[in-house]
This record gives sequence, C-alpha cells and structure tokens, in this order.
Amino acid sequence: MAGLIGKKIGMTQVFDDEGRAFAVTVIKAGPNYVTQVKTEERDGYRAVQLGFEEAREKHVTKPVLGHLAAAGVRPVRRLEEFLVRDSDGELEPGAELSPADVLAPGDRVDVVGVSKGKGFQGVVKRHGHHGFDASHGTKTHHRRPGSMGQAADPAKTFKNRKLPGQTGNRRTTIRNLEVLKVDADQQLVFLKGSVPGARNAILRISKAGA
Repeated sequence: MAGLIGKKIGMTQVFDDEGRAFAVTVIKAGPNYVTQVKTEERDGYRAVQLGFEEAREKHVTKPVLGHLAAAGVRPVRRLEEFLVRDSDGELEPGAELSPADVLAPGDRVDVVGVSKGKGFQGVVKRHGHHGFDASHGTKTHHRRPGSMGQAADPAKTFKNRKLPGQTGNRRTTIRNLEVLKVDADQQLVFLKGSVPGARNAILRISKAGA
C-alpha cells in the first residue's frame, strides 16, 4: 500500500535516546477501510480506494452510500485513491487497515491537506514584503504595496503581481516528512515536522515518491 487517510490531532515533542527533542505532528490514521480495488484488467491500472472516519448516513450522498454498501463498508466521511505497487499484497473490499500495516518508523511520506485560512491579508503578511520606513515622513504607507511600475503605456497592472488578497485555505503538500513512531494500539502516526491544516483536518498521507 502506498498511503493512508488520517486526521490531524495536534503537535507535541518526542525525545530520542540521546535526549534530543523533535517537534512532531500526531495524526490518527486509522482505521482505513478498503472501499474499492481497481485492477489492470478492468480499469487499466492497479489502485485501491480507501475510506476514513465513519459518518452519519444523512451526510453521505445516495450514490456513495450504494458504492460503500457494495463493499460492505459503513458510511465514511472521506474517500481517497492510492496506487498499488507490485510488492503490495492483495486487498479485498471491506478490509480494514491500520497505520502499522502501511507505515513504519524511518519511512518518508508526503502529506496533503488544506492550509489554515487567514482571510484577506496585505502584502507584508501574504508575501513577506519589507514595508516602508517607520520614520522620515512616511505617515500611513508603512505596510502598503508601493508602486505598480506602470505609466500611460501599458496603462494597466499586469496579472500575477504580489498584491493583497485571500491567504491560506489552499490545498498544500509537505514532502519527505519522516515517520518517527507508529502507535498500533491507538492507530497514531508521529511525523517529524508540521503538516497543513488545523486540528481535526483530514489529511492524505502517501509514501514519498509513490
């Protein structure tokens, strides 16, 4: 298997045998349910669709309910598809996966999530602009973007300039994070570093390069 779906619990720190502290993100990555298995003969490629976090029936559309019922899986909140490699074992619809079945300490993973939304922000916070001096008559221009660099020709502001606007709330990928620990009993994964999103955000965890 190339990945799992999980939910961000929060951040903490762990210590290694030498007493060094590492900031880690704790993710609850199980149980994952196999909702569909795609084969080379029928679909043209090998993959497995996983479901995560049980949901109430009224929060799931009827077509998805029928799809899950065919696999013998209860209604779930999120579905994700992962490619299957030749070295992976055969999986059947309805099977249940835990983090220990997929990940081990030392593995490298890519994590995809939706970053925290920060609303409409100026150029200093959004793009890291320096801003103007705080003295010598600057008055109210301390955090403004400054000149756009245009005149009568071309008489417009070009697209993709670094201007104020909506910040965050975008699909974001953090690559090559190290798995420091896997708790099989509580179905937790401890990743070195931070991942996108707020607490309880749903994340897609896939092995690096998969």
